[in-house]
Amino acid sequence: MSRADHDFSSAKALIIDGHPTSRSILASQLRDLGVGTVIQSSRVADARKHLEAREFDVVLCEQHFQDGASSGQSLLDDLRRAQLLPFSTVFVMVTGEASYMAVAEAAESALDSYLLKPFAASSLAARLLEARKRKRILRDIFTAIEAGEFDQAARLCLVRFQQKAPYWLYAARIGAELLLRLGQHEAAQKLYQAVIDANALPWAKLGIARSQLEGGKVQQARRTLEVLIADDPSHTDAYDVMGRVHVEQGSLSEALETYRMATQLTPGSIERLQRQGMLAFYLGEHAEARRTLERAASIGITSKMFDYQSMVLLAFARFRDRDGKGLQRCADNLRHVLERNGDSRRLRRFAALVDVLCLMINRQLARVLEELRRMAQDVKRPDYDVEAALNMVSLLSELGAAELQLEESNDWIETLALRFSVSKSLTELLASAAKVHPPYADKVRAAHAKITSLAESAMNHSLNGEPRAAAKALLAHGAKTQNTKLIDMARMVLQRHAEKITDSTDLLAVADELMAGLSSAAAPSFSSNGNRQAGGLALRATADPTPSKAPETVGP
Repeated sequence: MSRADHDFSSAKALIIDGHPTSRSILASQLRDLGVGTVIQSSRVADARKHLEAREFDVVLCEQHFQDGASSGQSLLDDLRRAQLLPFSTVFVMVTGEASYMAVAEAAESALDSYLLKPFAASSLAARLLEARKRKRILRDIFTAIEAGEFDQAARLCLVRFQQKAPYWLYAARIGAELLLRLGQHEAAQKLYQAVIDANALPWAKLGIARSQLEGGKVQQARRTLEVLIADDPSHTDAYDVMGRVHVEQGSLSEALETYRMATQLTPGSIERLQRQGMLAFYLGEHAEARRTLERAASIGITSKMFDYQSMVLLAFARFRDRDGKGLQRCADNLRHVLERNGDSRRLRRFAALVDVLCLMINRQLARVLEELRRMAQDVKRPDYDVEAALNMVSLLSELGAAELQLEESNDWIETLALRFSVSKSLTELLASAAKVHPPYADKVRAAHAKITSLAESAMNHSLNGEPRAAAKALLAHGAKTQNTKLIDMARMVLQRHAEKITDSTDLLAVADELMAGLSSAAAPSFSSNGNRQAGGLALRATADPTPSKAPETVGP
């Protein structure tokens, strides 16, 4: 082992433990090892702030906390998904539970190590030294990732795996994550399968499901996950990915039930609370949505993991309860965060929407109509995305339910529905957002039927031996509706029949130009900022050297 592995003099450590005596013992053991800076935290919420604000070399975290809602596992999961834990940090879980499942969960969660209480200082030293050694040996991989050279990092991982060099299994996990990021789903699946063949591990099985899902093999991913969850019902990451599968399939009620399971297993996870609360909102589970979103806000509003879309949906929930004071707090929180992020169009849209809800609850109807017309000017912007569409449909439906309708509202609903009804799952989400005003929900479904009819009509040209006419019709309809499904279909026709269409290259360029300006119409993953890395090993290498200051808040 290198002499550098033993030098902790410049290291910074964070101890997270609710018991003062345990914290004191751990701090003393770290100082005896020569660790230069030791910071202690008794609560997960405080620890989260420390980890978001600065980089630590060592984190010792208790698995269980007395409040029952917080856990070291929840913290680790959230940090990993938000990519806030650099590879340079050694994260060690400390637990008094010696059961196999508790230890297995810790070992499979991208941890550097775990320790079972009680343990001697020599055991802690051995674990830290081993973790530092592994990070040193794999430094070439981490350096490539830091430089954004993901292809090179993946190659290094594959070489180490094939040669069964030291830490080949850990390198295989990183390599598979890199292949997924690079869009090489089949290669990632093969690597995960090779890991299973060598040493069947739950994270490798989950990796196969993620590879299948990212590669469009949704039903296969579901079957893989069903087996994994049956074998290990406590594997929280599997529920995250299964929820994504349900959303992709349009089975929103099943997705909500799956997200509930994940939250029950890790009740202190900000991301999982937000995911459950968001989907509960769209499915009309009003009390559940408000309860879980308020919980997420209460423990995470100052965290980088908190997604202010949660604040928007919480505002809707409070509006429906006629909670004027609570609604105003939502508006104040958005205003505070907007003061520090004034360039964010997303946050400006959030704040404008919640301001309209405040005007409505105060019966300032003339202002409501004025602001609504101003907001509607954005609905045809190329960067108007699914999230903005869902929020606008929800707002217009609240107005409709309150019998406050503009003549233009029907046109706005139809415009949004024609643009974003690209799949069963997304259509049902839009219809769910309009649930409080059924005529709008019907209009969303009618728009989806219209898109399907336009696609079928255009494809009839191809079936009749006129693929160019089919592509031209699809492009025309896609340009008019901004529906990316129609444009994608045009591209497929042009690529499949390129030899029969003399100007296929020019028409493909038209399709590419149309697509380039439009926001993705993929179904949301209901995770913070759309993060789709659930169940994965985050590929963030270093902490942000200049983290943004947490927003001032007035309480959730």
